Amino acid sequence: MTTFIKPNLEQIIDSRQDLIAYLSRGAKPRETWGIGAEMEKLVVDADTGQAATYDRIRALLESLLADGAWIGIYEGPHLIALKDASSSVTLEPGGQLELSGALCADIHCCQQGFSRHIDDIIGAGRTLGLRFLGLGVQPFSRLEEIGWVPKARYDIMGPYMQRTGDMGQRMMKQSAGLQVNLDYSSEEDCFRKLRLAFQLSPLFYALFANSPLMDGRPSGFLSTRGEIWARTDADRSGLVPRLLLPGATFEDYADYALEVPMYFIIRDGKYVDLTPERFSFRRYLEEGFGPHRATLGDWDLHLSTLFPEARLRPQIEIRSADSLPSRMTLAVAALVKGLFYDDQAFADSQVLFARMDVDTLTSAYRQSWRLGLQTPFGAGTLQTLARDILTIARDSLRRQKALDENGQDETIYLQEVDEIALTGKTLAERLLERWQGSPADKLNALYAHCGF
Repeated sequence: MTTFIKPNLEQIIDSRQDLIAYLSRGAKPRETWGIGAEMEKLVVDADTGQAATYDRIRALLESLLADGAWIGIYEGPHLIALKDASSSVTLEPGGQLELSGALCADIHCCQQGFSRHIDDIIGAGRTLGLRFLGLGVQPFSRLEEIGWVPKARYDIMGPYMQRTGDMGQRMMKQSAGLQVNLDYSSEEDCFRKLRLAFQLSPLFYALFANSPLMDGRPSGFLSTRGEIWARTDADRSGLVPRLLLPGATFEDYADYALEVPMYFIIRDGKYVDLTPERFSFRRYLEEGFGPHRATLGDWDLHLSTLFPEARLRPQIEIRSADSLPSRMTLAVAALVKGLFYDDQAFADSQVLFARMDVDTLTSAYRQSWRLGLQTPFGAGTLQTLARDILTIARDSLRRQKALDENGQDETIYLQEVDEIALTGKTLAERLLERWQGSPADKLNALYAHCGF
């Protein structure tokens, strides 16, 4: 989801300063800020709950394409995405279906686009025997049972993931999450927002934990997706300690990205594999790769292959929430808008983390996947923090006064999250309570819990 005009991406990079200048282009005047939501869903066979094959998902895309509202994106003969003027529907490696919605001024606008998308895929999926789950990890299908979407980039990423952790391919083929994109006005504003996003990551995992199953049984985690990401690739995922420091700058983000090994570059429409050499971007910038020299397009592509809990592309993307049931999908965006787009709310949120050091954050982060809202935090738990954060966000959204056609403000998207924080019982724990009986009973429980 691009919110800025990209420069000439074929430009050869002359210095590290070019990389820093590219990141700074994301700054926007406050009156033009927007909010964007990216929503991944699991596509499954309606009768069995098993992951759908690419051929069946391609038929789904072809059905949507026939309506005339989308343009098809192909890689060779393979239909891999749909685009219109402001949004896209893309496929993740295991066939997870992602809507990247239009950049919107408020959550009501996001909801309109999301509702149209859901109506479209439900209608098309019904005739194809497909259902859609707002769940963070495939519940039934094992890794080896899920095929790869035919994209050349996955031919490079898949094998590399086997060398960087024991769950990288699970991340690619079995997991699904939600991302929220937001804007900033300056370098200082960017990094105070990135710092708060990292500080909030344990809470977002706990509050939106919705992946307690894997390979047909309980995994022992409430957010199995969180555990999967932690065992994917330490070079490019998780927390970034240097960005938690007060005074962090675009230079710090560039230095972080420069050290991460590259996957590939694209030349003449084809991927050039850099993984055997474990080329960092810094080395690539200094030496090149064969006849190839670093361009801004290479840097832009490299930034899209970094997966920390919050990243710059160069707008800010927050990445910690599991995929959620459709009724809750925009709760994450509403919470982010409430906390990040109001000065008083932002200041009140910062106070809650004033005494939290990196060790405390890291401990809460790692425990949140298993313990959810009962994770210790300060003198209380993440449940205590959730109640405080939601109060701040609700007050902020009321002050922002973005109303829908019925005169309702954006707090309506937080109603079920409020209940989770009040009871301390996550979506994952609710699903586990229903996970009993025959395979058919379990499938029905899934559809009742998170089926679109």
